[in-house]
Amino acid sequence: MLRIGVLVSGGGTNLQAIIDRIESGYIKDCSIVTVVSSKPNVYALERAKKHNIPAVCIARKDYPSVHEYGEALIQHFERCEVGLIVMAGFLSILGENFVKRFENRIINIHPSLIPAFCGKGYYGIIPHQKALEYGVKVTGATVHFVDVEADSGPIILQKAVYIRDDDTPETLQKRVMEEAEWEILPEAIKLFAEGRLEIDGRKVRIKDN
Repeated sequence: MLRIGVLVSGGGTNLQAIIDRIESGYIKDCSIVTVVSSKPNVYALERAKKHNIPAVCIARKDYPSVHEYGEALIQHFERCEVGLIVMAGFLSILGENFVKRFENRIINIHPSLIPAFCGKGYYGIIPHQKALEYGVKVTGATVHFVDVEADSGPIILQKAVYIRDDDTPETLQKRVMEEAEWEILPEAIKLFAEGRLEIDGRKVRIKDN
């Protein structure tokens, strides 16, 4: 049984997508054992409680440095004996100490086709605003392993979403979530749980069953 910890900062729609796929049986032999929010009173914590998943706020503002925040998260996740950490709309920066402790066991969902519209400062609605400003025809979402630099770890899965002429940042954000994020994040967890992801430098190879 793969024990999963999920990091959140907001409404928790990607968390809900994971919960739904575990409950439907699409993701097998997995259990979300803890949900951690970087902010208090976010709806993601309520989603967890509705499904009887232990949920806690470990607020970034309560720690004087990224390193000390990372140490608090390390202690929590090690106590929960997690095998995989999923960043599902988590907006705080993770320290090198945390990333190294759970190397190749942290995945993140980003709302663009990396390496476009990603990196420091590209979160929330911003990647969608930038995609529309630039005039690209295709955007999407990316699931990747997390390393020390923002949005720079090896890519696991990507899914494209075509941009419409009448799109606003808000409509594009909604469509990228529904058509891409909610599909490929559960799929990546499933592949990890099945032991089918093999990291080779910057490449992630998906092994056959």
